Amino acid sequence: MSARIRSTLLIACAITLMMPQVSASTKTVTVKGSYGQTLSASTSKISSGAAITVKGNYFDETVGIYLAFCVMPAKGQVPTPCGGGVNKSGTGDISYWISSNPPPYGVGLAREFQPGGRFVRTMHIGSTITTADGKIDCRKIVCAITIRADHTREDDRTHDIYIPITFTSPKK
Repeated sequence: MSARIRSTLLIACAITLMMPQVSASTKTVTVKGSYGQTLSASTSKISSGAAITVKGNYFDETVGIYLAFCVMPAKGQVPTPCGGGVNKSGTGDISYWISSNPPPYGVGLAREFQPGGRFVRTMHIGSTITTADGKIDCRKIVCAITIRADHTREDDRTHDIYIPITFTSPKK
């Protein structure tokens, strides 16, 4: 296991110990960002491969974002690695690039915000994230549905929002 993955796992374990636990009866989960924007997920407790409906409201339409399933980062760090990577191709349903004003190469790839800085997306989330160094098991470390500013504001952490996901055991 590489030093980077080992470091990421240690940070994620520390974050896990500091986070409130989500009860099994939790349905829709909503978190509020630093600018009043909200991110909601239809649930935060799922089985691997389940579909989750994710909604955003009141996002700044001048700031492009990535919506993805990632390892929960340490405060101030970029959420990474992520399932599906950074989606600059506009395909798949594990990560999305949402921008109403993408650079010229992103026109047709990024999904536009709806009026009012809104979006609704369905994400199919597995319990592992595949990286160049192997697989990360999100049943053992904290992973989350994440929002971050897109690559045009790569170092801007003020738009980061997270909803931690817990995986249920498969039914026997």
